[in-house]
Amino acid sequence: MPRYFSQTFGVVGAILEKDGKIALVKENMPDKPDNGKWNQPAGWIEVGEDPIISVKREVEEETGFEFEPTGVLSICSLVRKDLTDHYNATPHAIKIIFIGKIKTDKQKTLHNDVSEIKWFSPDEIYAMDNQTLRDVDIKDLVKDYLTGKHYSLELIKHTVQN
Repeated sequence: MPRYFSQTFGVVGAILEKDGKIALVKENMPDKPDNGKWNQPAGWIEVGEDPIISVKREVEEETGFEFEPTGVLSICSLVRKDLTDHYNATPHAIKIIFIGKIKTDKQKTLHNDVSEIKWFSPDEIYAMDNQTLRDVDIKDLVKDYLTGKHYSLELIKHTVQN
């Protein structure tokens, strides 16, 4: 499905932690400017989709792990002016970032837009720049996660009006 950047768009993502390390996924989209960069497991909220269902789907697609969200870490507004020339528009994502638990150690196949998953120490992530890390706000999200910041899932209200 084509994506357009004439308005803000909704994204969900997750901070996954295991043994003091944070999972990042490597972008595998050769036709996109962020190809080969590390990102948190994240993706667009589909039209009509509950954000909690969306983050479960995105984490499983991008990491191969089943994910159970337990809280909201942050709601971020990320303007990617570095991509304006590429898209002839400025992408502006509103990102809902979740924390939670990996439900199983058994990993499924990664979605084709991700080439690998890797566990990084926080210091390794802090040392990354915008040539290696897709969204530099991930550094702040990791810091917030490590300080125990989080909000109840009740913060998310999903309503379908018929």
